[in-house]
Amino acid sequence: MQSPLCHRRSSFSSPSLISLRSLRNSKSTLKFLPFSKKRLYHSMETRATLEPSADLTTPVDVSINPRVSSVKPSKTMAITDHATALVQAGVPVIRLAAGEPDFDTPAAIAEAGITAIREGHTRYTPNAGTLELRKAICHKLLEENGLSYSPDQILVSNGAKQSIMQAVLAVCSPGDEVLIPAPYWVSYPEMARLADAAPVIVPTNISDNFLLSPDLLASRINENSRLLILCSPSNPTGSVYPRKLLEEIADIVKKHPRLLVLSDEIYEHIIYPPAKHTSFASLPGMWERTLTVNGFSKAFAMTGWRLGYLACPKHFLAACGKIQSQSTSGASSISQKAGLAALGLGYAGGEAVSVMVKAFQERRDFLVKSFRELDGVKISEPQGAFYLFIDFSSYYGSEVEGFGNIEDSESLCRFLLDKAQVALVPGDAFGDDKCIRISYAASLSTLQEAMKKIKEAMALLKPPVAV
Repeated sequence: MQSPLCHRRSSFSSPSLISLRSLRNSKSTLKFLPFSKKRLYHSMETRATLEPSADLTTPVDVSINPRVSSVKPSKTMAITDHATALVQAGVPVIRLAAGEPDFDTPAAIAEAGITAIREGHTRYTPNAGTLELRKAICHKLLEENGLSYSPDQILVSNGAKQSIMQAVLAVCSPGDEVLIPAPYWVSYPEMARLADAAPVIVPTNISDNFLLSPDLLASRINENSRLLILCSPSNPTGSVYPRKLLEEIADIVKKHPRLLVLSDEIYEHIIYPPAKHTSFASLPGMWERTLTVNGFSKAFAMTGWRLGYLACPKHFLAACGKIQSQSTSGASSISQKAGLAALGLGYAGGEAVSVMVKAFQERRDFLVKSFRELDGVKISEPQGAFYLFIDFSSYYGSEVEGFGNIEDSESLCRFLLDKAQVALVPGDAFGDDKCIRISYAASLSTLQEAMKKIKEAMALLKPPVAV
């Protein structure tokens, strides 16, 4: 017959044993145990010495939520982390994978954060963000985007990424479909999967500057279509949707009562003339069905401050606010003071942002010219953001001595990391395996050195496909 002690061990996975064994190093605690507990402790300690430790616990269920299991890790973050590790190991890798401006946060913004700390603004803020910041965001949206919102239609979060995730979770249900033009930001499909919705990828072509075809979009919409995600200026392509094309897309969207639009406008200020930014919610009939996401990370070089926001009708915002209240709660009080200072720099960020955008455009022009000197590459000149999405597929099939075959975007990026010591992101992470993404959020001198190394490495390849 099994003893009561053995029965307790198998039924409760030995919590009593674990807690009593933890008393070994505390004789002062043990002496206060009742006599019966002391006997139990000594009995268990003896068994623990005599029996294999594996017998003392039952197997742990290590299964993971299927939604989480279906999510792929971010390849951009993985490559960035790998390149950083190489640099720390002494390998002089040029890192052009991360979407992070190389500029310091403008001084006025940084000083506002420092002042906030000194003045004691270090406590929790309301879940939706401070009223003063939400009012400032409303003013910005009206003045710069032609969008009218009240503070209770603004939700400040820990970055635009969180705002997007909460929006997807709030409006999508199991079985819904999320329409995502490709190339896409790596997180969009995974966010859809976390909401138990199905990502539906709608391809675009480099010959069309990676812009969504209204006819193709219309063909992919059905009764399950719940959300269309638009990103302009785009990560990873730098494409900017002209107003006329957005109006054509809006005409299609308005025919489907269930279909909402998430407009990711985080790069709106990093845009190169003659391109102009149009907020989707400003189009006729689109305010009611658009969730607009923006933030401070890119234009104001505030990536580490973690500050973004969502603007949308109250019923959607309330749902997003509930998610935030039960997860992170409000954004950093210090960052919100800094964000307020950022919006105070003037229209579109004023001179501080203008200087950065001018530098980005100079870098873009250099890279476009340089890559066009390489045989076999196709380029769509970006009109915004700070990425170049280049078609290198004519080199696929090449064999490199000492490395192997170049079969796809991932092997090409591994080759360039190995031979040129330049870290780029394979296009398959963005839904287009023909291309690779290069971030020009780095100094011009760094880009010049990277380009020199890339050209030397590519000279080892011969395009096997006639171009």
